[in-house]
Amino acid sequence: MKQSLDDIDWKLLHELQNNARLSYTELGQRINLSSPAVTERVRKLEDAGIISGYHAKVNLGKVGLPMMAIIYIHVADGQRDEKKAAEIEKIPEVVELYRTTGCDSIIVKVVAPSVERLTSLLDELSHAGTPSMSIVLGDPHIQNVISNDLLTDIE
Repeated sequence: MKQSLDDIDWKLLHELQNNARLSYTELGQRINLSSPAVTERVRKLEDAGIISGYHAKVNLGKVGLPMMAIIYIHVADGQRDEKKAAEIEKIPEVVELYRTTGCDSIIVKVVAPSVERLTSLLDELSHAGTPSMSIVLGDPHIQNVISNDLLTDIE
């Protein structure tokens, strides 16, 4: 169900997506609200589940995990991919998992310290289906924030 957000809520979301470490005072200055008003609005956005967390972006290379790959897993018809997805989620190197439509039922993003570990992950994931892998060569070039501009077609 879509939550109704006003322009101030969207401004708060924009600022927090760009820098979740902003103080309520700084947020208030940026959107022309008092700190208590910002605190209340952010709390309401959190309570509604619109803001679902705050995250640190980790430099994977600096922590010893320079390899990232996207692994596509084709699960044969009739097999239960939700059960397989639950098993895959337990693998520590898996940082994202998506159940999808199309020829690949499961797509995972993994990180690893070496190509050898990526290879063993590919072997480990073969129990879930037929895997194929693409190695990520660099950080994403864009990471757009979610804004109300995306809702222009919705009435």
